[in-house]
Amino acid sequence: MFDVLAITAPIFIIIGLGYLASALKLLSREQVRGVGTFVIIFCLPALVIHALADRPISEVFNAHYLLAYGMASLGSFTAGFMVFRRTRQASVANAAIAGMGMSVSNSGFIGYPIAAMVAGPPAVVALALGMIIENLVMIPVALALAEAGEQQGGSARRIVIETLKRLGKNPLIVSIIIGGGLSLAGVRIPTAPLKVIEMLAQASAPAALFVIGGVLFGTRVRGQLNELGVIGAGKLLLHPGLVALLFWLLGDIPAPMMLAGVVIAAAPMMSVYPILGQRFGLEGRCAAALVLTTLASFFTISAVLMVAHL
Repeated sequence: MFDVLAITAPIFIIIGLGYLASALKLLSREQVRGVGTFVIIFCLPALVIHALADRPISEVFNAHYLLAYGMASLGSFTAGFMVFRRTRQASVANAAIAGMGMSVSNSGFIGYPIAAMVAGPPAVVALALGMIIENLVMIPVALALAEAGEQQGGSARRIVIETLKRLGKNPLIVSIIIGGGLSLAGVRIPTAPLKVIEMLAQASAPAALFVIGGVLFGTRVRGQLNELGVIGAGKLLLHPGLVALLFWLLGDIPAPMMLAGVVIAAAPMMSVYPILGQRFGLEGRCAAALVLTTLASFFTISAVLMVAHL
C-alpha cells in the first residue's frame, strides 16, 4: 500500500503547488489557463508522438488484448455519454467529455508504475497497447463528438465538415496522425528533434498537474458532487470491471498482461483531462473529478491488487 502512496503522493504535491500559486495570487486564472494552453499545444502532442513513434506497432501487437481493452473502453465511454445525455440533459460536448473521463486512464504516470510492480515486464506491452486504444480511438472519438456538439444547427453535411475542420486544427489529433504514421512507416525521429520532443513530453505531466491545482482554486465542488460521483464510479469501477470481463470472455491473453490491463484501467483519468475539457469550458469540473478520482483510486487499486492475490 505504501508503494501505491509513493506513486500518488507527488501528484497531489504538484497539484497543491498549483492551488497555492492561485490562492496566493502568484498566478492569475488567465495565466494558469496559459500554462494549460502550453501543455495542450506543445507538451501533450510531443508526449503522444513520442509514445506512438517510439516503437513499431507490430512489436507489441496482441489482437485479443486490443479488442478487449478497446471494447471495454468504448463501453464505459458510451455508458457515461448516455447517462449524462438522458438523465442530466447535458449537451453533446458535456456528455462526451464526461464519457472520456470514464474511459481514458492515467496509464503512464499511475497505472503503469503500479502494474509494473505486480505484473513485471508484460506491463510495458499492456501500457503500449492501452495507449494505442487511448490515442487512436478513445480521445479522437470523444473530441470528435464534442466538436460536433459545438456546431449549432445546419445540415448534417455542414456539421461533419465543420467538425473535421476543427479536428484538423486540434494539436492532439494532429500529433496522433503524425505519431501513428511514423510508427506504421517504421520511421525513426532524428536525434535533435527527438530530444526536443522528449523534453516537452517530460514537461507535460508536472505542468498539467500544476494547472489542475490552479483551476481547482475557486472551483465549486459541492454543486457538482452527483456528476463527479458518476464520472468517478465509471472510471474506477465500470471501466476496470468491463476490461476484466472482456479479458475473461475473449481469453488468449497472458495472465500477467491481463492483470496489468485491469490495474491500468483502474487508474484515475489522465492528468491532462482538465486541459482537454478547457476547450469546452469544463476545466473546473474536470479538475475536481480528477482530484477526487485520484484520491479514491488509492482504495480501488488496492482492492484490485488484493483480489488479484487471492
